[in-house]
Amino acid sequence: MNRQSLITGELARELAARSFALNRQIAVLIDRKGAVTHVIAGDFHSITIPDISRFRRGSGRLKGLRCIHTHLGKDRELSLEDLTDMALLRLDAMAALEVTEDGLSGTVHIAHLLPPSPTNEKWRIESFRHASQVDIPFETFILDLEQEIEQKSGTKKTIKAEERAILVHASPVSADEAERSLAELSELARSADIEVVEVIRQRTGRYNPGHLMGKGKLRDILMQGLYLGATMIIFDQELSPVQVNNIARMVDLKVIDRTQLILDIFARRAHSRGGRLQVELAQLRYLLPRLVGRGTAMSRLMGGIGGRGPGETKLEIDRRRVKQRIGALERELKGLKKGRRERRKKRGRAGLPVISIIGYTNAGKSTLLNRLTGSDVLAENRLFATLDPTTRKIRLPAGTQALFADTVGFIRNMPKDIKTAFKSTLEELEDASLFLHVVDASSPYRREEIAAVEDILEEMGLTGVPRLVLFNKCDIAPGHNPKLHGEAPCLKISATKGTGFQEMKETIEGMLAGSHAPQFPSEGEE
Repeated sequence: MNRQSLITGELARELAARSFALNRQIAVLIDRKGAVTHVIAGDFHSITIPDISRFRRGSGRLKGLRCIHTHLGKDRELSLEDLTDMALLRLDAMAALEVTEDGLSGTVHIAHLLPPSPTNEKWRIESFRHASQVDIPFETFILDLEQEIEQKSGTKKTIKAEERAILVHASPVSADEAERSLAELSELARSADIEVVEVIRQRTGRYNPGHLMGKGKLRDILMQGLYLGATMIIFDQELSPVQVNNIARMVDLKVIDRTQLILDIFARRAHSRGGRLQVELAQLRYLLPRLVGRGTAMSRLMGGIGGRGPGETKLEIDRRRVKQRIGALERELKGLKKGRRERRKKRGRAGLPVISIIGYTNAGKSTLLNRLTGSDVLAENRLFATLDPTTRKIRLPAGTQALFADTVGFIRNMPKDIKTAFKSTLEELEDASLFLHVVDASSPYRREEIAAVEDILEEMGLTGVPRLVLFNKCDIAPGHNPKLHGEAPCLKISATKGTGFQEMKETIEGMLAGSHAPQFPSEGEE
C-alpha cells in the first residue's frame, strides 16, 4: 500500500467481504511502509490486538502501526475500547470500517491522538462515507503529529536519563506514609538513572486482585504516560504475577514494581562474583512465578530497567531450566560461603575485633569507611551506591587494631528475595564485636529508618550485639541532637569532614574493652 494512504478502497472491500463471510470482526495492523504486519480475526463484537512490543518504542514516539478493523451490526462507530487501545498502545491511528448488510464496505471512522492541550482532548475522530474518500496524506501527517507530541510533552529536554517513569502508589495507608514511601521510590528511581515525570498517589480501601487499583483509574494513569513522554510505570507496591501481566497487556509501557527496581539497582552495583551471583539468584526467584510465557507482559517486564543480571535470554526459558539455574547458583554460593567462613575463622584466630558498619542505605557508611581507613570505596549520594562488602584494618587511638567492615545498606520493606539472596553476606554480621549504626541525621524519616534497621537485626537475631549509633551529616543538620536509642550510646559526626571522629574512636575503644560508654542527651534536650 502507498505510504501516504491510510486505507485504500481495495483493502476496505477485501476486509468487508471477509468479515461478512465469517461473521467476525477482522483487523489488520499496517506499518508506515504500508506493509501488513498482522491479520487478526476476532468475534462478532471485538478483536484482541496481539503482542506488538517488538515494534518501535520511545519517549514521545508513536508505535508506527495503525489498526484498521471492521464493525458488524448496529454499533459501527469507534467504541471507547477502540480509542483507549489506540492511546494506551500508542497506535498511529485506529480505523473502524462499517460492513453493510450486503457485505460491502461502508463508512470509515478514523481516530488519531492529539498533542497535549489545555482542553485535555486526547483524540480526534473523522468519518468518511467510503474508504476511497479518505484524503489524509498519512505519512506526512503522522510524522508531523509525532513531532508535535514530542515537542509539547517536553520529551527532548532530558535525553540523559535512560527511562522516564510515572510512579504510582495505591494503598490504604495515610497520606504522610504514602508520601514518604513515594519519596524513597523517587530516590530509588534516581539511583537507577530514571527520570520521574509524574508521581501519582491513590488511597484505596482494598487491592484489586487483577489490577491492584480500579481499572478506570489505572487507565487514566496509563494514558498520562503518552503525554508525559513516559517509557515505564513503576508501582510502589509489589505486583502479583497476575497484576503485572494484566497491566502490561493494557499499555505500551514497561511495567515494574518496587522490588524489581531494587533488583535492577543491585544488578548495576554488584561487582564481586559473589554479589553478581546473589543478584542473579534473587532475580530468578522473583521472576520464576512470573514466567507465564512470552508476549506482551514478558517483553515489557524484561526490557532494560528491571531486566539486568540474568539477561533476556535466561528470562525467556521455561520454568524447568530456571529452576536448574537457581540450583546451580545456590551450589556455587554455598562454595563461596565456605570460603568466607574460612576467612572469618582466620580473622578470629588473629584475635582482631570486627566492627560492622550498618545502617539505612545512603546514610554515609561507605564515606565513613573511606574517611576512617583512607580507602576509595565508591560513595555516592544514591541509594545502594555500593553492595559488595569491604573490610579494612585500622589502628585505634590507644594502639588497638580492629577490622572495620562496610555492609549492604538496609531499606524499609526489603524484598524477601533480596534478603534471602544476601543472607550469606549479612551472616558476616554474626562475627561483629560491635555495630556502628550510621543514621542520616538530615533525613526527615530518620526514626523510621532506625526502626527498619532494628527490625532486620531482630529478624537475624543480632539485637544483642553492642551498638554505637552515629548520627551522620551533622554538618548539614547542626540543630539536631541525637536521641539515645535504647541502651546504645549515640554520637554526632560528619563522615565527609571528620567531625567527631576522635570521640567516636575513643568510644569504640572503650566499648571493645568492655567499659561503660558515655551517655549523651536525648533528642530535644539541651
